[in-house]
Amino acid sequence: MDITIRASFLPYDDPGASLAFYRDVLGFEVRGDVGRGGMRRLTVGPVGQAGMSVVLHPVADDPELVLATPDLDSVFERLQARAEVIQEPIERPYGMRDCAFLDPAGTMIRVQELR
Repeated sequence: MDITIRASFLPYDDPGASLAFYRDVLGFEVRGDVGRGGMRRLTVGPVGQAGMSVVLHPVADDPELVLATPDLDSVFERLQARAEVIQEPIERPYGMRDCAFLDPAGTMIRVQELR
């Protein structure tokens, strides 16, 4: 199974402190900043690695892991017998095709098809 990590969602208590850590300490570039105050979603990632992102979100949001694969149907076929299916493969209006499962702890695992 050919799968890579596309995005990891990490909670924050203080968006400013989290942004400063990932941007200034780790040297990640800021790719997105949506929302206001403590309800912002910040997307950061390593410079030169556009295919991998970390999304920083308020603690109240549910955790999520986003994976990527060139063969979504094959991955879905393998996982549907072993994990709880939340969403079968569908085409999104913004050009992405994906599916979703839950891990044993109830965390959503979304798998996107690389194009």
